[in-house]
Amino acid sequence: MAEAFLRRYGGDLFEVHSAGLDPQGLNPLTIQVMQEKGYDLSSHTSKGITGYLGKVLFQYLITVCADAENSCPTVWPGVSYRLHWVFEDPAAFQGSEEERLAKFREVRDQIERKVKDWVAEQSRTHSTG
Repeated sequence: MAEAFLRRYGGDLFEVHSAGLDPQGLNPLTIQVMQEKGYDLSSHTSKGITGYLGKVLFQYLITVCADAENSCPTVWPGVSYRLHWVFEDPAAFQGSEEERLAKFREVRDQIERKVKDWVAEQSRTHSTG
């Protein structure tokens, strides 16, 4: 979700990549709630960090869940800034289908707000810096 929002709101300020520690594929509820916002993620795949570690230089490394912050390599060559944005993992939420869908929407909206605010802050910094 964060990758899709950063691509949209960050425009060409950033080259965006997304990867996980243990890629499991996209959750169907992620695809559904992002479709509600106009994003088609049906052809997207989850990628592991080994495809990037030591191969791509990143100015920013942003982790979005506690497990990633605790398990992500502490040294990532070429990373200038490491940020951690805490969001609940909606896939871990237990409940009815409708309750789970509501949790995915809640987290999606939190991520979108955070990305929009961060991109606005970065845009101000880049234009005044």
